[in-house]
Amino acid sequence: MVLVTSQVRKMCRRYKPHSLMTLAQVGYTILYFLMEASFNCGLNPHVYTTYRHLVAGLVMFPFAYFLEKKLRPKLTWALFLEIQILSLLGISLTLNMYFASLRYTSPTFVASMVNTVASMTFVIAIFLRLEHLDAKSLRGMAKIVGTAVSLAGVTTMTLYKGPTVRNLWRGLIHIQGGVIHEEWVKGATLIVASCITWSMWYIMQAMTLKRYPAQLSLTTWVCIVGGAQSAIFTAFIEHKPSAWAIGFDIKFWCIIYSAVVCSGLILFIQLWCTKEKGPVFVTMFNPLSTVMVAMLAYFIFGEKLHTGSIIGGIIVVGGLYTLLWGKDRDQEAREKSEGNSDLAYEEQGESNCVSDTGNCGKGDGSKEFHGI
Repeated sequence: MVLVTSQVRKMCRRYKPHSLMTLAQVGYTILYFLMEASFNCGLNPHVYTTYRHLVAGLVMFPFAYFLEKKLRPKLTWALFLEIQILSLLGISLTLNMYFASLRYTSPTFVASMVNTVASMTFVIAIFLRLEHLDAKSLRGMAKIVGTAVSLAGVTTMTLYKGPTVRNLWRGLIHIQGGVIHEEWVKGATLIVASCITWSMWYIMQAMTLKRYPAQLSLTTWVCIVGGAQSAIFTAFIEHKPSAWAIGFDIKFWCIIYSAVVCSGLILFIQLWCTKEKGPVFVTMFNPLSTVMVAMLAYFIFGEKLHTGSIIGGIIVVGGLYTLLWGKDRDQEAREKSEGNSDLAYEEQGESNCVSDTGNCGKGDGSKEFHGI
């Protein structure tokens, strides 16, 4: 009974990051529909970004202050500058470019581009040696193939529609669509730049966490600083005071949900998983949100579902599983290597002790006598 309990606990610890990142994608899926409804009701995307992260920072502050008093390192000017850059890459610059690109392109195109963040992060992490890759080993090949297959699945969902799957019932909820002014060159430039800075943000998270390991405090700082940066940017481009007014409606609840759940809880989960598994592991779960959005849109909102989305979704899940298998084998090999090195060190210490005088205890006593 004790052995079974120990094995269950070990398995829970091993797959805890996987479960948390899957739940994070569920949270982002819900946010997608809340944002769509709020933006169609007149919520300015840049005002939304500002309010979302300022509220998240205020909510997270008491938890960070009291729970990480002993863990939180001293905040130097160099570290504060690093947090400024981290906030710029992850919030004020990336999200504002992302929402601006939605005005000039289609949501499908933007969604497909965002899912390339995982591949970009993987490549950057290899160049910076944050991700170990042995291309000759089976686990290394699994990571390469998994990344490529996942990207192929996202591309399939975007470029291939196929026949429409018949909807057996009307949607339970209807969201009125907004107007898109297509300027593909401008929109494509914005979303590509957003994906690049997003990938850099994930990489920089791993570096910052080594110098500032307090995840709750780092989440709070990033939200407050990013919200302040976004407020300055929004003030320059949005001059109507009415755009900043938020009533007690869907716009209000969208900001509260995104602040508490997405910018607070999920950002903390991402930082923890980045520290435990690395930035590539975190980004590889992003395509799951695309699959879940398609499923939820079909079953709940009555939107059309094409066979291309189904095929692409299956490919995405297959690629994700392949990559995660490769990373798990990497972790097992690393743990085995560390265990063998510890064992070799202990054996070497014992052999040195025996070969010293043939009696380790006697040698120690002699040293104690001379010390006295």
